[in-house]
Amino acid sequence: MVKIVKIQFTPAGKLYDFNAGSLELKPGDKVIVDTERGKSIASVVVGGIEFPDELAPEGLKPVLRKAHPDDLAAAARNAAKEKEAHDFCLARIKERGMTMKLVRVEYLFDGTKAVFYFTADGRVDFRELVKDLAHTFHTRIEMRQIGVRDEAKMVGGIGICGRELCCSSFLREFEPVSVKMAKEQNLALNPTKISGQCGRLLCCLGYEFDTYCTLRKCLPKCGKLVQSGSVKGEVVKLDILNGTVTVKTEEDREVVLKGDSIKPEHISDRIRRGQKEGEPPLAGGPKQEGRQQPPQGNGKGRRDGRDRPRKKPQKG
Repeated sequence: MVKIVKIQFTPAGKLYDFNAGSLELKPGDKVIVDTERGKSIASVVVGGIEFPDELAPEGLKPVLRKAHPDDLAAAARNAAKEKEAHDFCLARIKERGMTMKLVRVEYLFDGTKAVFYFTADGRVDFRELVKDLAHTFHTRIEMRQIGVRDEAKMVGGIGICGRELCCSSFLREFEPVSVKMAKEQNLALNPTKISGQCGRLLCCLGYEFDTYCTLRKCLPKCGKLVQSGSVKGEVVKLDILNGTVTVKTEEDREVVLKGDSIKPEHISDRIRRGQKEGEPPLAGGPKQEGRQQPPQGNGKGRRDGRDRPRKKPQKG
């Protein structure tokens, strides 16, 4: 049996599996682990859970130990160095007039490397900046360009809902978000209303998207003709959460009906101009007057008459 714990290196960061071995770990404990970048300090999110050896992930690395007071003191010193490096780098960027925005500085646990996260619209030549940083802090320097969504996750803030940003509080991975999600939820397509602090579409648009799609399937679409009891008319509005539709009758009255009171056989398409009642709907809509219709048939007869060789006149 293998005891596996899930840990995170940053708040709301990605979870990683490690082998706890004989250590008794609980959520919130600080531990020292070995990663590709060297030793790092992390927090336990999920306590040890035992799995059979055959179900354990390949390449599972062990937890080295629980963090000692000296380790916590080293992490605090690194945090002070990160602030100093951030202020120095920011001043150098302004002096050189570089078109980049510094977001965060991260020191590795052993202090052998400093990572500078930044955003920029295009490529940036920061070779001279790296020389200044390496000369000042005497450590390896890495410049890493990130996107605007990663920037919002690192910086944090308050969203338009009044709560802390999802990406910086609990959202560990970004999911694709599209305008279709806003349309399905009948939201106004106003960029200031459906965009987050990063300028991209709100991540929360995807939280209830599947629920809206499921509820919408139980309701007739706008423009359909429906009948329920003595009420017959055209659907003009949907209330997905309450499961109701607003129907406009021939008397120009609006009646609210429950979606489950409308049977599927009582839903039909609206009759268009040029279509008789009982006929199937026209695929291309009514024909436009004055528009020349394309010739019918494949033109075989015309082509045969054109390609037939002419008879030569006979000499008398």
